[in-house]
Amino acid sequence: MVVSIGLFTALICIPTVWAQTAKELQAIEKARVSVLKLGVGQTSRVEVKLRDQTKVKGYISQAGQDTFTVTDQKSGASQTLSYADVAEVKKPGGGPSTRTWIILGGVAAAAVVVGIIVKPAFCDGGAQTRFPC
Repeated sequence: MVVSIGLFTALICIPTVWAQTAKELQAIEKARVSVLKLGVGQTSRVEVKLRDQTKVKGYISQAGQDTFTVTDQKSGASQTLSYADVAEVKKPGGGPSTRTWIILGGVAAAAVVVGIIVKPAFCDGGAQTRFPC
């Protein structure tokens, strides 16, 4: 009876520790490494995507073992995030911007115009043997 009471008490009183899978542990460690690699300070701007699909932008003002703090540069509001809640940490503006794509498109269009219109006008049907022909 004493053993039964002891087991029953242990089941009720001791909080259960939820085991995390290896995949979850790897994701947490990846987030921690990303934050530590970016560093702390106003030059450490980040864009954090959480598991609930919300995004947090700002700079890393504090980084600990289990949590880190992202501060919004404009408002100064801080938000402490757990590495377990993070899906992705990256620098903002990681890819080419719209402006870059517009410039590249303009260059490609100019190359086509030069190849189709300007070159035949200068080359006179291939009769000249100078550079552009």
